[in-house]
Amino acid sequence: MANYYIGGNDEHGQNPFTAGKRTPVMPYLNVPFYENQFNRPAKIRFLEGCLRNNFAVFDVKPELTDTPVSTRVRRINAQNLTLLVTFGYNAFGSGNSFNSAKGISLFYSDGNPRPAQSRALAEEIYEQTVRGTAQPGRGVSSLTDVGVLQSVNCPSALSEPGYMTNFDEAKLMLDPDYQTEAGEEACHGVCEYLGERYIARNDLNNYPPLRSGMTGNFVYLIQYILSRNVGALTIDGIFGTETQRAVTEFQRNNGLTVDGIVGPNTWRVLLVLPPRPTLRVGDRNVYVRYLQQKLTSKLYPLGNIDGIFGNATREAVVAFQRENSLSADGIVGPLTWQAAEIIGEGRPLP
Repeated sequence: MANYYIGGNDEHGQNPFTAGKRTPVMPYLNVPFYENQFNRPAKIRFLEGCLRNNFAVFDVKPELTDTPVSTRVRRINAQNLTLLVTFGYNAFGSGNSFNSAKGISLFYSDGNPRPAQSRALAEEIYEQTVRGTAQPGRGVSSLTDVGVLQSVNCPSALSEPGYMTNFDEAKLMLDPDYQTEAGEEACHGVCEYLGERYIARNDLNNYPPLRSGMTGNFVYLIQYILSRNVGALTIDGIFGTETQRAVTEFQRNNGLTVDGIVGPNTWRVLLVLPPRPTLRVGDRNVYVRYLQQKLTSKLYPLGNIDGIFGNATREAVVAFQRENSLSADGIVGPLTWQAAEIIGEGRPLP
């Protein structure tokens, strides 16, 4: 495979959240969802997909804060990237109430130094995103005065796979599977644009065993994932002492064999793939966190998303089970998982 250097960028920020870049107040939770709560994880899933597909990656905005466009453009232009993909989420109207605007849009700029390539990139990502989701497509358009599209020195596309001001699409913003879907479809589009075979995410046969002393893209990938689950970690593609310590901590926290080797079972749990375990009060693992994310996106309040199955999470599970004609026992077994795993749906607009 040829050497490609792929940039990923997310619009706006958190801590503090960028003012105004939010949904209307979400019922049942009584808080808005902020745009970067979608943009950042979608970007990270995109970069992880690119690593799996043997591309080098550059995270344009690793910080949580909103970074000026001029700063990001300087970073991008210093890297000599093959291409750049930015993630955002659309809005229509005042932003204070929900409306009917919806769908997936991809953007590029005719002002980019490579406009034809930018358009082709946007079209490939658009095709994969529309094909892979239930959301309607709104097409591919050119935008002016958007720095990360026109002021960068590489082909550049902006993906906005939904509207914050559409109630159903607003819920998708915090759905971890929709975040993954958006990132993966953008990665698939990049592969199509570059003429490279796309390596699918959910096939464990695509993931090699990893152990101390190894280097490369898949080591980068586990470092990205571990940084989200066990705390800050040096992301350098080298499986050294720090990475081994993080692997063993992850294995211990998730009921895996603690051997420091990333084999199929550890890969499956790192990726939060099925089969998913039965969960109940007292459990602590990545599957609890995933469940909490799914329930929050469906508007069931449960407090902090912390991977701890406490009483608030049980109450949310019971409410979800009751409203979905399931046995309301607070235990997450196969039928509850089947209902919770659905992308979207959840509580209706009152």
